[in-house]
Formats: sequence, structure tokens, C-alpha cells
Amino acid sequence: MDYIIETFGNLIHQSAFFGLTVGNYAMIVVACVFLYLAIKKEYEPLLLVPIAFGMLLVNMFPSIMASPEETSNGIGGLLHYFYLLDEWSLLPSLIFLGVGAMTDFGPLIANPKSFLLGAAAQIGIYAAYFFAILLGFNDKAAAAISIIGGADGPTSIFLAGKLGQTELMGPIAVAAYSYMSLVPIIQPPIMRLLTTEKERKIKMEQLRPVTKLERILFPVIVTIVVVMILPDTAPLVGMLMLGNLFRESGVVKQLAETASNALMYIVVILLGTSVGATTSAEAFLNWNTIKIVILGLVAFAIGTAGGVLLGKLMSKLTGGKINPLIGSAGVSAVPMAARVAQKVGKEADPTNYLLMHAMGPNVAGVIGTAVAAGAFMAIFL
Repeated sequence: MDYIIETFGNLIHQSAFFGLTVGNYAMIVVACVFLYLAIKKEYEPLLLVPIAFGMLLVNMFPSIMASPEETSNGIGGLLHYFYLLDEWSLLPSLIFLGVGAMTDFGPLIANPKSFLLGAAAQIGIYAAYFFAILLGFNDKAAAAISIIGGADGPTSIFLAGKLGQTELMGPIAVAAYSYMSLVPIIQPPIMRLLTTEKERKIKMEQLRPVTKLERILFPVIVTIVVVMILPDTAPLVGMLMLGNLFRESGVVKQLAETASNALMYIVVILLGTSVGATTSAEAFLNWNTIKIVILGLVAFAIGTAGGVLLGKLMSKLTGGKINPLIGSAGVSAVPMAARVAQKVGKEADPTNYLLMHAMGPNVAGVIGTAVAAGAFMAIFL
């Protein structure tokens, strides 16, 4: 009988209940909130579900992220090996390959002025960099944090890894992906505040048809120009444009389908769970995390405002031919930001159709964020 009691006692003491801290329980609650938002509210579920579950796992069983040096048998935890792929910048680059294969660059090619709107939305990145410096972060940490302003999770992870800011990668990635998923909530109030009802009702002319030759040449030319100027952008811009070339060439449909479907979803699983697993209570519940979350929100708001304000200016210069709302899509949350521009425009005029026009700045924002990351790498590496 004593043996049975002792055995049950050992089992109970080996359970997670006796090893968890108040912080762990708090993070478990946060993980459940993220799961609720992802499943019930459908806020970017492809991202939030794996992130939230990784968060849940690491706060109940921290050893799942243990490195080989931290274990008695020299074998690391499962998610540690997933996370190494983030540190080595493999998963963010593969995400860009999938994004390129999924995305139609036609609206950007048809309306090159969209590049300006995408560039204007990057102001949030540079504003966040200076704010981060003021809050006490060093140059490299500030640069890694600032990319949140582009609402681009993969680029945030990529830059944090390249600049050696792995201790901040968890909060940076969670903030970036959270704001990506909250685009439909954060952006509309800013868009309405900065535009008049008349501006929101502006109907834009139909985009010109884009030839197949233009579609094929675009990824090649962009790669040559950007990588020649900023070589450090090659992993991101190169993979983005390679994926798009798969899509537009028409001769490698199997590769395009694999990159945009099976490979993309596998990478999202690995990246999402590993990012979530960096949010142990010890690493996540501190003042730096709070600062990063606030900086990310400020940067994202400024980026949205920058795109809309340049859109207003371009609208006046073109005699009302550009709807300022499409400038909000200059952040690189593809295609969510473009859909939000369409939704807000449709609220003002149910017959208005801005989605394809907003996709131009949206794609430009992806390229712009990668360029911003390349600029930071060129300065700090």
C-alpha cells in the first residue's frame, strides 16, 4: 500500500502543476485568448493557432525548447530544432517564396505609383527605430523591433536573427503577427480619421491589362535592382521574386503549386509553433516585451497613417483619381490590408471596388519592408 501511495505521490509531483509559476499560468491564459481570437473571431488563424499552441506547450513543458546542452541525454526539445530554422533565417525566406507564388503582382505593375504608397507606409518602421532608441534599446535591437511597423512577421524574425537579437525574437514575432491579425481592427479608425467621406467614395479607373512578358520580367528586374543595391536582401527579395516567377512563367506549375500550398503550410506550422514557444513566462513577461508591443502598435499606426496621407496628397495632385484609402495597404500584411481598404471604401459607397488597386501598395509594402531590413543589415552588420 505504501508503495502505491509513494508511486502516486511521485506521479503527482512530476506533473506540471507543481512546477508552474504564476507567470506560466498567465501565459497559458494569453495562449487561450489567442486561440479564441483565431478560432472564434478568425483573426489570421493560420498564424495565431500554431503560435498560440506553441505558447501553450512551452509554458506547461519548458523542456520542449531545451537545447542539447541543457538536457541530460544531449538531445534537445522538439521545438528547439524548429526554432533553429528561424535563427538560421530559413523559415522566413521560405515564407517569402510561398507569398511570391501566391501573390499577383499585376496591380503593382499596372500602376507603378503604388510603389510610392508602399514606401510611405514604411515611415512607421523608421519612426519605431528612433522611438526604440529613446526607450533604451541598442541600435541592433531597435532595428529588429522597428520592422514590426511593416506588419511583416517573417521579415521581423529574419532581421532579429541576422542582427543577433534572438532574445527579443519571441516578443518581436508575437507582436508582429498579432498586429498582422488585428489589421481589420487597428486600421479602419485611422483611415476614417484621416479621410473625408468624399475621399473614401472616390472610384478609381480600371487598371490596364498587364502582359505576360511584363509579369515575367518584373521579378527578374526587381531582384537585380534591389539585390545589387542591397545584397543582404537577397534571401527575402530573391525568394519572393522566385516564387512569383514560378507563378507567372507558366512552365513550372508544379513548383508554383507546391510553394504556395504544401510547402507554405508546412513552413507556417514550423514557424508558428517555434515562435510561440519562445514566449515562456521568463522570457516574455518583462518590461522589454511591454515596450516592444507598444512600439509595434505605434509603428503600425504611423505606417498606416503615412500611406493614407500620401494617398491624400496623390489624390489632390491627380485631381481626385486616387482613393487615399489604398495607401493604408502599404503595410505588408498581404492580402489582409488590401481587403481592409476595400471594406472601408465599400462602407462609404457599396459600388466602390478598391481591392485590386490596394493590392499594388500592398505588394510594394512587402518589397519595401524587405528593403528596410536590408538597409538595417547594411548599416549594422
